[in-house]
Amino acid sequence: QVHLVESGGGLVQAGGSLRLSCAASGSIFSINVMGWYRQAPGKQRELVAAITSGGTTTYADSVKGRFTISKANAMNTVYLQMNSLKPEDTAVYYCNAGRKWGQGTQVTVSS
Repeated sequence: QVHLVESGGGLVQAGGSLRLSCAASGSIFSINVMGWYRQAPGKQRELVAAITSGGTTTYADSVKGRFTISKANAMNTVYLQMNSLKPEDTAVYYCNAGRKWGQGTQVTVSS
């Protein structure tokens, strides 16, 4: 079993930055890919960024060049550095590992 806990969300003005963290516990040896998803009100949950245990990353087009996903050496902590935030980045951000999801953390970007 894997347990995920996100932290680092909050309210920020457009153009600002936030750093999200996802702490994984339990059977972390089984984790090959971890990702950050987000869900805005009235919209479907979408992939923001993902990283493999080998360090390969992928990003949604909407965040390329602004967001960076990284991890600790072991897949026990994954980060999402978000720069140049826009109001449209406002959403609940969820950490994911396989079938496991964190509880979500709210990110609100004011214009």
